[in-house]
Amino acid sequence: MEHLQTILHFFLNIDIHLLQIATDYENWVYLILFLIIFCETGLIVTPFLPGDSLLFAAGAIAALGVMNIWLLVGLLCLAAILGDGVNYRIGKFIGIGVYEKNYRLINKKHLLKAENFYKLNGGKTIVIARFIPIIRTFAPFVAGIGKMDATRFAIYNFLGGVLWVFSCSFAGYFFGNIPIVKDNFSLVILVIILISLLPIVVELIRNKLSK
Repeated sequence: MEHLQTILHFFLNIDIHLLQIATDYENWVYLILFLIIFCETGLIVTPFLPGDSLLFAAGAIAALGVMNIWLLVGLLCLAAILGDGVNYRIGKFIGIGVYEKNYRLINKKHLLKAENFYKLNGGKTIVIARFIPIIRTFAPFVAGIGKMDATRFAIYNFLGGVLWVFSCSFAGYFFGNIPIVKDNFSLVILVIILISLLPIVVELIRNKLSK
């Protein structure tokens, strides 16, 4: 319970923690952010890492002059694209057997949700999933298992990665330091998380009603 409270506190006050990291580690903050985004999108065992909220907070801090926004966005686009690419390759390597075996670190419920989402939305899932926590981590993995065409995946992956990083980072850059947003940053982060989870909630309701 204590660990959960610590994680929740970090997420809701991510702007404070990120500003501290940027101040303490200076240019190393770019590498830290790169690794977080890469792991969140590239490793199916780390879907809990912050995505949308981290990008928004990073953009807001960049607006203060602590980081270069173009360098930040460029590196994080690369991290997001490479992350999905690695995840796709892992899915392709492991194959369909992942559904039959019990992998301790793979949450099958999350895997099945991503698979259903993929079936409903087709290839554009790779783009849409970028904006949905957990689903974005599992979508490229499912695409790899389903042997989605590599070129088609690469196109959707590039589009999704750039749209996601640019929209979230520049939203923070332009709006993150407006007084009403800055004074209620924890609430804004919570709203971002809730909005990003809406597609999952809608899908669950639709499944319930169809049954």
